[in-house]
Amino acid sequence: MDRDYGGPVAGIGGWWERHVVPRLVENALGSGDVRRERAAVCEGLSGRVLEVGFGSGLNLSHLPAGVTSLDAVEPSDLGWSMSAPRRDAARLPVARVGLDGQHLDVEDASYDAVLCTFSLCTIPDAALAAREMARAVRPGGTVHVLEHGASPDPRVRRWQARLDPVERAVAGGCHLTRDPVALVRAAGLEVGPVTQRYLPGPAVSRPWTYGYRFVARRP
Repeated sequence: MDRDYGGPVAGIGGWWERHVVPRLVENALGSGDVRRERAAVCEGLSGRVLEVGFGSGLNLSHLPAGVTSLDAVEPSDLGWSMSAPRRDAARLPVARVGLDGQHLDVEDASYDAVLCTFSLCTIPDAALAAREMARAVRPGGTVHVLEHGASPDPRVRRWQARLDPVERAVAGGCHLTRDPVALVRAAGLEVGPVTQRYLPGPAVSRPWTYGYRFVARRP
């Protein structure tokens, strides 16, 4: 539920997304349970990595030693500013290379891996973003994905559909009902084993806490 990649938004909605949503994300997606999921999805990353939806840099501390550089796509200036202490403390170079996950300003097959956490839920055209990630990674390279999305429980899915308009309004365009596995597979990537589960918490939180973690490979 990181942020909207659709460009500037006028009025109160734009102010909320620019000044409030990055701070909400920092708090909601920096908890112990989510940190453990971040660490797990970063396993196996190496070489030159592109992160789509860098946010405030919550994944930096989980990058393996084999990662030699990180290029970040991040539309929020506040999010990028909030990441400064983490970037300063990082052992590897971090560069901001774009604002829009739907149109990556990178060469084809130029990365060993792509990392995307809690961003496919928010990017307006998530299918296009998935195709862009597939384009950016080299043949044999990997795309590491951690997302929340549609629950397999019909009752929870109905609540997700009801709550989706509110979620989009208050969380920078975030959707509760997307299927990240289907999006990545449709982009032509080979999806490996998928870990799917609710994060710990009360049943009332389930529309927001059904998660997907997986690694896909470009053939």
